[in-house]
Amino acid sequence: MKPYYSLPFCMPQEGVNDSAMNLLGELLMGDKIKNYPYRFKMYTNETKIFLCQTKPLLGDEVKLLKKRIDEMYQVNLILDNLPATWYIRREGFSLRWTGYPVGIKVQDVYYVINHLKFTVLVHKYEETNVARVIGTGDRAEVIPTVGKSGSEKPKYMIVGFEVVPCSIQHNAESLQNLKMYGASPSVIKCDPNTVAMAIKENEPLAFTYEFSFVESDIKWPSRWDAYLKMEGVKVLWFSILNSLMVITFLAGIIVVIFLRTVRYEEPNTEAQAQMNKELSGWKLVVGDVFRPPNNPSLLCVMVGDGVQILGMAVVTTLFAALGFLSLTSQGTLVTGMLSFYLILGIAAGFVAVRLWKTISCGDHKGWVSVSLWVACFFPGIGFLILTTLNFLLWNSHSTGAIPFSLFVTLILLWFCISLPLTLFGGYLGARAPHIQYPVRTNQVLLEIPALRYPSWLQVLWAGILPIGTLFTELFFIMSSIWLGRVYSVFGFLFIVLTLLVVVCAEVSIVLTYRHLYMEDWNWWWKSFFASGSVAIFVFLYSINYLVFDLKSLSGVVPVTLYLLYSLFMCACNRHSWVPFFILVCAVLVLFCEAGLKNFLQHKDRLCENKQHSAIGEMVTDFIYSRSTNVSFL
Repeated sequence: MKPYYSLPFCMPQEGVNDSAMNLLGELLMGDKIKNYPYRFKMYTNETKIFLCQTKPLLGDEVKLLKKRIDEMYQVNLILDNLPATWYIRREGFSLRWTGYPVGIKVQDVYYVINHLKFTVLVHKYEETNVARVIGTGDRAEVIPTVGKSGSEKPKYMIVGFEVVPCSIQHNAESLQNLKMYGASPSVIKCDPNTVAMAIKENEPLAFTYEFSFVESDIKWPSRWDAYLKMEGVKVLWFSILNSLMVITFLAGIIVVIFLRTVRYEEPNTEAQAQMNKELSGWKLVVGDVFRPPNNPSLLCVMVGDGVQILGMAVVTTLFAALGFLSLTSQGTLVTGMLSFYLILGIAAGFVAVRLWKTISCGDHKGWVSVSLWVACFFPGIGFLILTTLNFLLWNSHSTGAIPFSLFVTLILLWFCISLPLTLFGGYLGARAPHIQYPVRTNQVLLEIPALRYPSWLQVLWAGILPIGTLFTELFFIMSSIWLGRVYSVFGFLFIVLTLLVVVCAEVSIVLTYRHLYMEDWNWWWKSFFASGSVAIFVFLYSINYLVFDLKSLSGVVPVTLYLLYSLFMCACNRHSWVPFFILVCAVLVLFCEAGLKNFLQHKDRLCENKQHSAIGEMVTDFIYSRSTNVSFL
């Protein structure tokens, strides 16, 4: 993102100023709002307004303009907090676009957009003693005034802001002596289907604009409806229906596993006794299934961070769907995400330390170290990626670069809020009773037989079905992030997030059942990575989106920025597949452990009755596999 005023365009008379108020989310997103030279007088229509005429263009300025046109740079204007919208109408369809392009390239000739036709939609205010309503964010400030004779002036509220960009050839000599906001002597006809102002070296550029006010039936509370309306809702419903079919299919597989386990019930007690003696499959790994995994502290840290990220995603999506996070205010969503993430540090510390205490069989020694790692692991990765991105943005003089003061603010927020809450959550987890295993772990390791297919291949396969749940939603999210389109269907996103959790759970059930059936007791990390492999496919989709939907993005720095942002966005609304890995894995790891305890406690009771011993072991077989599999969201 390059500054608008780095191009040879008109400057405001009072100079370029930044917006007085910036939310933390705005700064993180690089949304730095500056004033523009266009002036509007309420409910007064004007045409042929001269803005400025530049000096003859230098060679470097011509190259820069052409480069920005090739890169499809857009100009975004805001009036009364409403973004300018360009409606492209053709036969049979109408396309709504936010902003307008810097210029157009036609048959290797570059043309600049130098005339704007604004249409301001207003709604007549019905109250008395009110002459103007100014919108800030999603609230209105009412300013009462009266006319010179004491009578009330007309009262209007701005409910829409439309723009039509044009390229018009001006006579440079006739505009030399004009001052800003003077009337242009030439007749101006704005036709977006024709272009005329070619970019040439040693020739100036002249800029003009016009505006008109049109009364509308749109009321103030509904003025954002046109912006938040999204196309393709039917496609989203189809995607959800497809996900439900996948869930039903996987549920059917799980039911088949259950039926295969219990259908062998026979009245022949000798056969049942013989079956009890012939231990195979999961029955051989009962004494090893609770053996601590490799790098248990790292597993606990990643599960804790995953709970924090998952909680942030769920709460943010739910609040946005219910309307508590206003989409009309710049940066509100990102600010809310950051706030929820900081607060949920207490949940991350509690879960990580309690899992650590459980793996250590009740010994909470080292809980402070685990809590500190939880507070530093993902934030450290995020801070490293953010610093790298910011260095590239600074080096390319982009407006998206984060100021140093914001880095200091983020560090203070982490040190003063997230770190203490995580340590407090860890303290609560250390005091909480750990989950006691229902069976003892054997002292001698059971040898794991060779698998027909490597574990990493099975884990990678596990991400195919979950990506089908996200595939359609990913397109809309990526378009919102990289093409400036508004994303407002958070209700759909919440449904998709729920379906993703269910699909990941079912995939993990099936995959872990297979591992335990093959006498592979080393399930901890495999279960953690099983559903998380969907993040790899999300990243591959982002590469596909770069190649086929962002064809204008070129150059080493822009592509590097895109890939880093994609890595950092896969889980948290724009950031890294590593935390996404954690997000989709953490819940199932915890569910598995709790399920194993609850279900295996009934194993002896089910098998004591000799008449039902075969049924008991088979039911326990299914329950055991189910509980272990539900362990990796």
